[in-house]
Amino acid sequence: MTAVSGASHLAFVALGANLVDPVAQVRAAGAALASVPESSLLCISSMYRTAPVGIRGQPDFINAVAALTTALAAEKLLDALFAVERRFGRRREFRHAPRTLDLDLLLYDQLVVDSPRLSLPHPRMHLRAFVVAPLLEIAPQCRIPGRGSAAAWLPAVSMQRIERLTG
Repeated sequence: MTAVSGASHLAFVALGANLVDPVAQVRAAGAALASVPESSLLCISSMYRTAPVGIRGQPDFINAVAALTTALAAEKLLDALFAVERRFGRRREFRHAPRTLDLDLLLYDQLVVDSPRLSLPHPRMHLRAFVVAPLLEIAPQCRIPGRGSAAAWLPAVSMQRIERLTG
């Protein structure tokens, strides 16, 4: 893990993959998050198999959520996450394209941002079982700015197919 200097912020990052051995991709991405500059990986949830949301004809995703402390500003952390995605061969060919790795910055402290580059909290995180379930596994008391308790959103995502993987 990379040492954190300066002010420390708590960030949550969603990890997802559905190409090229997605279990191995998510596992390796978790390890890669431990090397993000000026950041420290606190923990990572179990992996979950989920159906693609809003898209058809794609393989299931493997998802997880990681917690980091970081001295990086939110946009710099986003840049670091994009750099990790590129190392894993991520291409942004079209919206909802299959992917070797997707890293989404979900939360950064309780910061609220709505800019062309960054939206915090992630605007659809509370509507995705693949985010809510692993987030609650590692941060059961988590609050989403403007949305309240993350746990309160479980009923809204209860119809989405999600399976916690073991081992």
